[in-house]
Amino acid sequence: MKRPRSSVYLALLNYPSLNKEKKIVSTSITPLSVHDIARCAATYGVKRYYVVNPVTAQKKLIGRIIEYWNEGFGSIYNRNRKKALSILSAVSDLEDVIRDIKKNEKREPKLVTTSAKRFANSISFETLRQKIFGENGIYLILLGTGWGIPDEIMMESDYTLDAVRGTTGFNHLSVRSAASIILDRLLQEEKDERRA
Repeated sequence: MKRPRSSVYLALLNYPSLNKEKKIVSTSITPLSVHDIARCAATYGVKRYYVVNPVTAQKKLIGRIIEYWNEGFGSIYNRNRKKALSILSAVSDLEDVIRDIKKNEKREPKLVTTSAKRFANSISFETLRQKIFGENGIYLILLGTGWGIPDEIMMESDYTLDAVRGTTGFNHLSVRSAASIILDRLLQEEKDERRA
């Protein structure tokens, strides 16, 4: 019998984001990240993938991408891409994301931040995975861009996921690579669950 699984949402924070000088900025949307993270999120059953950016021109870019793949020629040309991008939403800020989830789920999500650094509220992949598969909860995983998620959000989150580590001291993954690893570690079903 399949274990219960929490609802999992994902947000790519182009805003607020830190720059090299640790100032809060809005980073530019990268269409490749939009596509690749949407495909990964759809593969692992993420309920909705939000791209957060308050800049009007950037939101229009996301709108054009969504329209092309959900209603335009792309919807006929590549139905798999249409399915992946059907879970994508463009919003102005993190509060919009939380409001939308509350509207759909009737309760607030637990915030899970990601970082290459360690924080006091860090949680291992295995512990968070057990929570996701062991309860009927709601989790919002936040992915940072630029030089990371501002400390205020990190400290206010319910959990900060342990950093993705490779086999060397080098640690500079693209956000789409990190998203793929994170979702696989957290949401991959065990082999016996897939057979059930």
